[in-house]
Amino acid sequence: MYHQRMTTLLSHRPHGPAGRVALVLLSVVAITVVGIVTPGYVRVASPLLALPPALAAAMLGPRPTALIGAASLLGEAVIGLFHYDVAAVNWSIQAVTVLLVSIIAVYLSHVREAQLQTLTQVRKIAEIAQRLVLQPIPPELGPLHIATLYMAAEQEMEIGGDLYAATRTTSGTRLIVGDVRGKGLPAVGDAAQLLGAFRGIAYQEADLVHLANSLDTSVTWHLSGTSDDPHAQESFITAVLVDIPDDMRTIRLVQCGHPPPLLLRGGHVDVLTAEQPAPPLGLGLGAYEHHVDAFTLLPGDLLLVHTDGVTEARDSRGTFYPLAERLPRWAGQAPETLLAHLRSDLLAHTGGRLGDDAAMVAVGIP
Repeated sequence: MYHQRMTTLLSHRPHGPAGRVALVLLSVVAITVVGIVTPGYVRVASPLLALPPALAAAMLGPRPTALIGAASLLGEAVIGLFHYDVAAVNWSIQAVTVLLVSIIAVYLSHVREAQLQTLTQVRKIAEIAQRLVLQPIPPELGPLHIATLYMAAEQEMEIGGDLYAATRTTSGTRLIVGDVRGKGLPAVGDAAQLLGAFRGIAYQEADLVHLANSLDTSVTWHLSGTSDDPHAQESFITAVLVDIPDDMRTIRLVQCGHPPPLLLRGGHVDVLTAEQPAPPLGLGLGAYEHHVDAFTLLPGDLLLVHTDGVTEARDSRGTFYPLAERLPRWAGQAPETLLAHLRSDLLAHTGGRLGDDAAMVAVGIP
């Protein structure tokens, strides 16, 4: 009963280490006072003095935990002076128990702190990797207004296999959004390779067909070069290539096994489905005649390119996130504002946890 109450109390603990130490020390004082005022034959409070060091190990560092352990031993001595012969076996056992629990608590606190430091370093490395692989797209690229959002499924990772990039050409803006099959570091490596290839040749290729062929060749070569990996033969990357000329009258797409982009116009959403969708990149199918689809643009339109981590996100009943139905709610919003709403709505739909990485790029047409 006491442990349940203390756990509930500590769940609302004050912010900061000093407040937490004070709260646990207060529990030691409370137990000691209870032990003093209760009759000597009621030996309940004294054993409870082993709990504060154990609780301290879960939320404090080694030194504060050792302080709590010392306070608990002092409380045990005070109770012993009031009710026990300090040389008695019963009191000695209780005192040794508190001492052993305190020593173990200090050790566990040290282990926890070391794990937290390692976790912090991993997160920093992940953030660096994200900046290197997913280089930020400027909010204004040519005449376009662009916003991006990346949501990693793994809580301790800031990046996975989803990817996006944009570059300027002599006549417009070119964009890629893709999704690597797989997770973890191999997926990050595959994403980095494709993005490197895109940034290297996207501004050189005259049209999307040649660009798609070049990227497919590059990805196929990359995956075949990792043949020692048993999963390499099953790897591929879905992607959509977007060309938006500076006159912004049309948008041209090449879709390689990727979910179709959405075009928000007023309160209506058009799904930009490919007439002849191409297979994903990296399957090694040889020369493939990619097809370019063109769609009309109007001032005020908003293009949303996303990965399947968005539309395949499920709620507790297994229902997919209805992106095309939700999108009109935020018609007229700036790209970054729309993505902020989408992020909150997506997390609310999934209960705060995604089953797969999700990436979105919103492009506003002025």
